[in-house]
Amino acid sequence: MNEDGSRRWIRPKPSAGVWNSRRRVVAYALMLLYLAIPHIQLRGKPLILLDAPRREFTLFGYTFLPTDTLLFMIFLGIVVLLVVSFTALFGRVWCGWGCPQTVWMEYLFRPLERWFEGGRAGSLGIDRGKGHLHPRRVLKYAVYAALAVILANTFLAYFVGVDQLKVWVTQSPVEQPTSFAIMAVTTILVFLDFAYFREQTCTIACPYGRWQSVLLDRASVIVAYDPGRGEPRQKGRDRTGAGDCIDCSACVQTCPTGIDIRDGLQMECIHCTQCIDACDAIMDQVGTPRGLIRYTSREALEGAPQHLLRARTILYPAGLIVLLGIFAWQLSIKSTADVTLLRALDQPFREDADGAISNQVRVRIANRSGEARNYRLAIIGADGGQVIIPVNPFPVAHNATETLSLFVILPKSAFTAGQHEIRLRVDDGAGFDEEFPYQLLGPTGATSRTPPAGPSSTHGAP
Repeated sequence: MNEDGSRRWIRPKPSAGVWNSRRRVVAYALMLLYLAIPHIQLRGKPLILLDAPRREFTLFGYTFLPTDTLLFMIFLGIVVLLVVSFTALFGRVWCGWGCPQTVWMEYLFRPLERWFEGGRAGSLGIDRGKGHLHPRRVLKYAVYAALAVILANTFLAYFVGVDQLKVWVTQSPVEQPTSFAIMAVTTILVFLDFAYFREQTCTIACPYGRWQSVLLDRASVIVAYDPGRGEPRQKGRDRTGAGDCIDCSACVQTCPTGIDIRDGLQMECIHCTQCIDACDAIMDQVGTPRGLIRYTSREALEGAPQHLLRARTILYPAGLIVLLGIFAWQLSIKSTADVTLLRALDQPFREDADGAISNQVRVRIANRSGEARNYRLAIIGADGGQVIIPVNPFPVAHNATETLSLFVILPKSAFTAGQHEIRLRVDDGAGFDEEFPYQLLGPTGATSRTPPAGPSSTHGAP
């Protein structure tokens, strides 16, 4: 921020070097990966599909259903422990190398900005002239908008799938007003992110930078300036009593978040290594060894011995191994089908004209067997009554979830205190053969014909 309170736009000077070359290769590979993931299929399913409205999350070919709450929570625990373990060992390597915000900003949008506006000097000149409608800048924003459409649609594909997204894109906004609004808002947000908010997304909106104060310790690897070697910094040819830092500010000019790495570890530092390349180039010019800014740890900078094994690097991986073991065990005992029993949507039961009590039972089957199956359904405990199953056996395609409504009609005398216990047997003829208890409901009094709807009772597969 400038002294007058206005925003200080950051136009970092790119620094060529070993680390920048490595990051460029990684960034371009990740761009292709991020664009391709929604189109990649694994075992007939998207590699990643986060279908929040249906509460189904497909990750690496496995779909977590609402009945998989425990399994999904264990998976999230594994992800969290991976993040904290990686941060404890390697610092904010994710921010600098893998985060989509950094990848797209530093290797697509900023290079385009420099190309359209005549380099860093051109951008600074337009800023000084307050040329917000300068033709070069307007043209840059037009290209940004086109890229925002692509990235927004890719982002949405992670949540709705490419097939649904294709429907949204190809149909008229009049036919799909809600979908069009979602796409438009997402595109605007993506455009604002890369055109206006930029580094503020990392330094203000993202919580990960603030978490590092508890995730890092003094032995964690970070990008750091070596004050013992660099201080006292001094400009000029007379180096008497001066450190290796010549106070050229090259590390500041190249920083995409505008910080001075020489002030120590800071929340705004995303560990992009641009300052390493900038400083190494200066060290080469003045004839001093590289590495004044480098990957190191605060322990190493203080001259203390390095400690790879410490409490958090032992406890985090240990917890990770335990969770991975539980996750694998849960997967190994998982049935080839998930069966969920649900009540009718409008009323729990209906009293017919002849006094019989009719219960509608909705049977939802998720086929996880890897092939199409026909499930035979049978009701146990409905003696003296009538069972209506419209489709039996009930076909469910590979990786599909289907729902069938069946009806159990019993005389009123079969109910005790308004309840009657039955069991639903589901058999696919290929090894899956399980029974599920279910409580039918009936009138507690003799005159009830239109009972109020009550809460559903659900029994899922173990």
